[in-house]
Amino acid sequence: MNIPNLLTVLRVLLIPVFIVLFYLPFSWSYWAASAMFSIAAATDWLDGYLARRWEQSTPFGAFLDPVADKLMVAVALVLLVDEHSNLWLTLPAAIIIGREIVVSALREWMAELGARAHVAVSKLAKWKTAAQMVALVILLANPPAFTAWVVLGYGLLLIAAVLTLWSMAQYLLAAWPHLRITSEKK
Repeated sequence: MNIPNLLTVLRVLLIPVFIVLFYLPFSWSYWAASAMFSIAAATDWLDGYLARRWEQSTPFGAFLDPVADKLMVAVALVLLVDEHSNLWLTLPAAIIIGREIVVSALREWMAELGARAHVAVSKLAKWKTAAQMVALVILLANPPAFTAWVVLGYGLLLIAAVLTLWSMAQYLLAAWPHLRITSEKK
């Protein structure tokens, strides 16, 4: 167990704390939940940076890092959908969570074929993640009212959802030759 892996495990362990902070009946609970999410997002960047810098990449870290990231984002989206109860948040949340399921399954299937590199993380996916994380930090920090901040958060989440669909299309196009080969063999 190295420091990058410990940071990844910490991110998973922060999820219940994040949920409790979000539901506390205090005026500062949204800010506290947003701060906790921000810390988790920072550890996502930091553990990857340290693993590469210190050459401490491990199979455990390669497995758990994307899982921890997806868990934190999915939990944040579910909490926000419950709290906001509107189309502006629910539709992008469904798109983002659905894409993660599709792309995770596609990567797993491509790995079984020995073609995992064809569906590696793209620059577009990194932009999607940045828009998504900023949107979530903003939305978690604010109660569900149509303020300028919440509208900005919705806008960024819609941008993230569009980039999500675009990056998913890129992954599917990259995998298409392998999908066709496999289906033709049957």
